[in-house]
Amino acid sequence: MEQGIVFGTLVLVLILFAWGWFRHDAVALIALFIMVVAGVVSPQEAFEGFGHPAVITVAAVLVIGKGLEHSGLIDVLGKWVMKAGKGLLLQITTLSVIVAVASAFMNNVGALAIMMPVAIAMARKSGHPPSYILMPIAFASLLGGMTTLIGTPPNIIIATFRKDYAGQAFGMFDFSPVGISLAIAGILFIALLGWRLLPKRISAKSETDLFGIDEYITEVKVTSRSKIKGLTVGTLDTVTGAGVQVLGFVRAGKRIHAPNPEETFANNDIIIIETDTEELKTFIDDTGVQLVGDKKFRKDAEGSKNIRITEAIVMPDSPVVGQSAAGLRMRSRFGINLLAVARKEQRIRRRLDHVVFRTGDVLLLQGREHVLDDAITTIGCLPLAQRGLRIGYKQKIPLALGVFVGAIILVVAGLLPVQVAFSMAALGMVLSGVLPLKNVYHNIDWPVIVLLAAMIPVGTALETSGGASWIASRILLTGEIFPPWAILTLILVVTMFLSDIINNAATVVLMAPIAISVANGLGLSADPFLMAVAVGGSCAFLTPVGHQSNTLVMGPGGYRFTDYWRMGLPLEVIIVLIGVPLIMMVWPL
Repeated sequence: MEQGIVFGTLVLVLILFAWGWFRHDAVALIALFIMVVAGVVSPQEAFEGFGHPAVITVAAVLVIGKGLEHSGLIDVLGKWVMKAGKGLLLQITTLSVIVAVASAFMNNVGALAIMMPVAIAMARKSGHPPSYILMPIAFASLLGGMTTLIGTPPNIIIATFRKDYAGQAFGMFDFSPVGISLAIAGILFIALLGWRLLPKRISAKSETDLFGIDEYITEVKVTSRSKIKGLTVGTLDTVTGAGVQVLGFVRAGKRIHAPNPEETFANNDIIIIETDTEELKTFIDDTGVQLVGDKKFRKDAEGSKNIRITEAIVMPDSPVVGQSAAGLRMRSRFGINLLAVARKEQRIRRRLDHVVFRTGDVLLLQGREHVLDDAITTIGCLPLAQRGLRIGYKQKIPLALGVFVGAIILVVAGLLPVQVAFSMAALGMVLSGVLPLKNVYHNIDWPVIVLLAAMIPVGTALETSGGASWIASRILLTGEIFPPWAILTLILVVTMFLSDIINNAATVVLMAPIAISVANGLGLSADPFLMAVAVGGSCAFLTPVGHQSNTLVMGPGGYRFTDYWRMGLPLEVIIVLIGVPLIMMVWPL
């Protein structure tokens, strides 16, 4: 009975994860509550996951990574990288290596987000399409994460499963022999061949259009001074040479879709147009129309000379996802105006204030210079302006590195468990002034924390109910036909497949008990099977939804869903061909 409930819940979870309608943390909570109501998980055990060492470690690593970023270390690296040559091979290799190394010690998405503006600035400066660079560094962030214990949540989870199974967790660098080898092989493939498999997208046109956004949807208002007042849609090109497509009108509160070329522009008309940032500027200058989002702010900020416009991309798990500018009250709460929205591969048909934001949307925002950056961070977006070296931060780099290296030494020497050492390091970042206290809780990825805390009891239920043993017994039937290395390969490939459609942490929580049961059934060590699950959990290369890094570059790179297969499939084949022998060599069966 319990097995049926567990399997039914897991099927539901897989469907909801793949469907993507609900956030991963909400799906995990649904699964947990079903287990509790059904009596598979006791109420006392339901929230024990929040105190699990893996969850504490992930939260601490996120804080430490933000501290390293805030110290100015990444800015120094970014400034150095900008001096690299214009050769695409050199740029991709350099950026991929830096992102991979950073991902080994901080959140993968954080490492990617920090280097994305640098990568795009380099592409613009040298005339290369951003699409050739963004997916390579996104994949490099995943490759780098598999190299250390703290590089990615799946490794931390696998370490705790190993402790429960063998009495001792995997150490900080136990993942390194296999992980570093695979990361090197992956980066070599990406730099030498992989990027050539990617589509060529038009590169950015100007400094204000760093990500080559071709389809901003924005609204402008016809005023009494506008040059297009009284003209028809069909004669618009007589006033301006800007490439602008008129999508509709709002007149007297009524929306007019697909206006006729003979439609005349009237005073107070709001025109919904599609264009890019450079053409938008030209259009406004030529016609004298007024940005709808601009008017109220300029009135509020009259006399202020520090008004800035910048682009920002909506990050995965941003609090604005699923909400609109009107619902968020962006002007009153954050002091910023939404001027335009760009979304790849889909035309936006709602009024600007009522557009529901999605991950990867690029927003054109306006605000006072001294609050704009903080506001963008608060709403969970990444500013796409060229990064500059922050003044006065250099002296904090040795301090931040000292705190971080000290924690690593404590873990490697076996003096403290990883969750304690890194929690102390996170606190050290705050007490030393490297990271402001207000940034600590804001920069913890709470959806991931909730996901892990909820899925850990679910994974335990899979094991205690006998579900993991049942699945393992079905896999072991193939052991009568195939050798152990083939079973190990099967575990790796199945984990890879699941990580492409559901969260990698959830994948590892579900696959680890199965891997242990398979190893026990074969009478072999569980270590190589757990390592196969760890590697597979970091190999979400086939879809944009498999990992947040992939989602983050989809909009700015102009990628389509199928573009990820071009470079991802051969990369996964390489990892299987190299990874299985490596795992068996480092962790004998």
